[in-house]
Amino acid sequence: RREKLLRISRIQGTDNYHAPRPGDLTLMETTALLEQLVAFDTTSRNSNRPAIDFIADYLSGLGVASSIIPGSDGKANLWATIGPEAGAGVILSGHTDCVPVDGQSWDTDPFALTRRGERLFGRGTTDMKGFIAAVLSRIPKLVRTPLKSPIYLAFSYDEEVGGGGAQVLLDFVVDEGITPKYCIVGEPTGMQVVTSHKGIFIYEAEARGAEAHSSLAPRVINAAEYAARLLIELQDMGRAKEREGPFDDMFDIPHTTVHVGVLRSGTVVNLVPALAEMEFEFRHLPDDDPDLIREQINRAVQRLSAEMAESDPMCGITVTLRSNLPGLETDPGNEVVAAASLLTEVKGHGKVAYGTEAGLYSETLSVPAVVCGPGSIKQAHKANEWIAITQLKACEEFVDRLAASLT
Repeated sequence: RREKLLRISRIQGTDNYHAPRPGDLTLMETTALLEQLVAFDTTSRNSNRPAIDFIADYLSGLGVASSIIPGSDGKANLWATIGPEAGAGVILSGHTDCVPVDGQSWDTDPFALTRRGERLFGRGTTDMKGFIAAVLSRIPKLVRTPLKSPIYLAFSYDEEVGGGGAQVLLDFVVDEGITPKYCIVGEPTGMQVVTSHKGIFIYEAEARGAEAHSSLAPRVINAAEYAARLLIELQDMGRAKEREGPFDDMFDIPHTTVHVGVLRSGTVVNLVPALAEMEFEFRHLPDDDPDLIREQINRAVQRLSAEMAESDPMCGITVTLRSNLPGLETDPGNEVVAAASLLTEVKGHGKVAYGTEAGLYSETLSVPAVVCGPGSIKQAHKANEWIAITQLKACEEFVDRLAASLT
């Protein structure tokens, strides 16, 4: 077994590779699992099924049955139970998809785990295959532990594009009548317990104008112009939130934000564009009513569309909600916060601006949830994404303490 671990754990770029000490074998298993997971290109536009099948096969080899819940486009979720089938258990949740590497300048192959010193580089190492690998590495120990309550594994798809996969998974949990006690989502927090995060709404907007030679521009509706005017309206909403709040100083950005990330229109300068497309989001504080923000956006769209239709009834703007992740607001006095805080060596609890699936778990299952996982969000989504080996070790110990607390 030791020779096998040495063989499968050699990772690319380890110039000073050395045989692990006996106490390091668990970490080597985590690293080997992470190497396998990173090698699967689970960018959200692709199917994650090969990664899910790998996890299912790994669990099966350890005597753990799992349910594969199929979703759209050949993708799938995985649900597994460790320990007794009955009783209120703890969910360990992670998403298997990752963001693209297109246009990023990597120093290493993003889909081949590379070690440099105490850092492991590769797409998804931090967000969030490192957490999944650390949890899977503990399964051999967990199946030998006399758990009095189950530990559930919940691995989803499409978190990076709105959380649709997790909703399919949660529908399965509800249909099965499973009643967890609480949920821990392993997004990167540096192993600090996070009790709150913002909600995210992502929209697509389409402005329809009229195509014409640019010499006739004053006579037609320019789709790009009206898309730009909507962009300015959205910016003004964001600036109003920055000035007037509401505020929560525990967030690094203590107010609701509005952001336009994509604006496409036109082909050549001497042609008035008939179509403009925009993608934008708003990230709201848990106690900032998103319905009021949506109403404000709708009023702006209706006003601009009416102005366009005065010149040409065929012109206007359409806005479609593409996805949303609800915010998370778990009472710091809730038992899940106390329980999770005992499992990590990082003291205190915090709030983060990025979204996770924790809000979905809390809202759909009516269970308290927190976010706590290895790595830093500062490394996520960027070129040369990496996770520290010490963070993986801390996550392993977190899972070990969780198991001990349930015996």
